[in-house]
Amino acid sequence: QVQLVESGGGLVQAGGSLRLSCAASGRSFGSYGMGWFRQTPGKEREFVAAASPSGLSTRYSDSVKGRFSISRDKAKTTVYLQMNSLKPEDTSVYYCAAGAGWGPKYTDYDYWGQGTQVTVSS
Repeated sequence: QVQLVESGGGLVQAGGSLRLSCAASGRSFGSYGMGWFRQTPGKEREFVAAASPSGLSTRYSDSVKGRFSISRDKAKTTVYLQMNSLKPEDTSVYYCAAGAGWGPKYTDYDYWGQGTQVTVSS
């Protein structure tokens, strides 16, 4: 069993930066792929970024590529999402996830955090 808890969200002006963290408890997620998704009310959950179990391979949605970066720290059982050059359209609840896969599909992941709110003002 894996429990994931996100933190680091908040209110930031357009062009600013935030760093989200996802901490695991229970089973280590070192053997899992890790992903970040975001969702706003009335919209489907959107893929943001993912990393392989080793952290050596990453993938990003076109909307965030070049602005966001995902990284892993197995020793600390934590995954991060560094968000730079934030835009108002990045406003959403951000969720981290762990699974056997690390692709862009919602169904690639088995465990989910509770989400953290990111609000970008214009």
